[in-house]
Amino acid sequence: MFSEPPIKRRKSTRIYVGNVPIGDGAPIAVQSMTNTNTLDVDATVAQIRAIQEAGADIVRVSVPTMDAAEAFKSIKEQVDIPLVTDIHFDYRIALQVAKYGADCLRINPGNIGSEDRIRAVIDAAGEHNIPIRIGVNGGSLERDLQEKYGEPTPEALLESAMRHVEILQRHNFDQFKVSVKASDVFLAVGAYRLLAKEIDQPLHLGITEAGGFRAGSVKSAVGLGMLLAEGIGDTLRVSLAADPVQEIKVGFDILKSLRIRSRGINFIACPSCSRQEFDVVNTMNQLEERLEDITTPISVSVIGCVVNGPGEALVSDLGLAGANRRSGLYINGERQKTRIDNDDIVAQLESQIRDYVEKKEHEEKIDVKIID
Repeated sequence: MFSEPPIKRRKSTRIYVGNVPIGDGAPIAVQSMTNTNTLDVDATVAQIRAIQEAGADIVRVSVPTMDAAEAFKSIKEQVDIPLVTDIHFDYRIALQVAKYGADCLRINPGNIGSEDRIRAVIDAAGEHNIPIRIGVNGGSLERDLQEKYGEPTPEALLESAMRHVEILQRHNFDQFKVSVKASDVFLAVGAYRLLAKEIDQPLHLGITEAGGFRAGSVKSAVGLGMLLAEGIGDTLRVSLAADPVQEIKVGFDILKSLRIRSRGINFIACPSCSRQEFDVVNTMNQLEERLEDITTPISVSVIGCVVNGPGEALVSDLGLAGANRRSGLYINGERQKTRIDNDDIVAQLESQIRDYVEKKEHEEKIDVKIID
């Protein structure tokens, strides 16, 4: 119901992680990372599927050993979402997972070893048509940069990133994306702003080691929100000490709040006060749990009184304005004759929302057929 946000995306080149386009105006991809032991194939496959079900576009898997590379082969055969392999130090692991179908290699060329080893990894990426992600982290800067700058700074992260970028460019490899993550919001944001001016490749956003679910979500929303609002970023991960599924949900909530990308229901709900005609908090808790399966983007306002209820309902796909005993229902900004019984508000509102989604999905299918 709102106009498009005034965000002008940074121009970047296009790469593909599996079948997912990254950069050059493609939808900002949301990803997470497994926290299972990669050697436990069943547990890792189950977690990847759960992350995918939550809406992820890409999943990253740590592959620290050659045994883990063999496990990755089995994992890759059992899932159909693009997988990024996280590799450090041992270049042979990168060569092996490239053969086994990795969709992207997350490495830092500088810690792979000699020039011959770096060339071998780049050649493998080129042979199998897969990109590389350079991942710089404020907590693991090269020793000489730590000595040069005294502490992690945006300039230090940029210099580290450009070292790795120059290695790939020296070998005429341009299919890569870069991240310059830090746990401090201003450090990460400053580094990304500098990097965005230096290269044309896509940028992977993240506030690394952001913390637990609540604090980490807030920190990520602030940091990623600042960058996304400036048009910086082509893919992102919300790094939480929590279930990876929650990372995907928070990631989409961040994009949804900036009206960049929507998935599922965007709830607008009042914090409630003594004017409320029904229990808004309990209603919202139940609705979010019951309607978690809906992926169609719609907006639903749930307001407990008539002060703000009608106004929010007018700009929502479906809205509820609290009133004595029976609350007003709005659909596409129009008040309906049907009213919602406050004593059965959750079940009735859920039914209305599901009916609305079903009709919207049906209309979209018809539109697609007409276009075809």
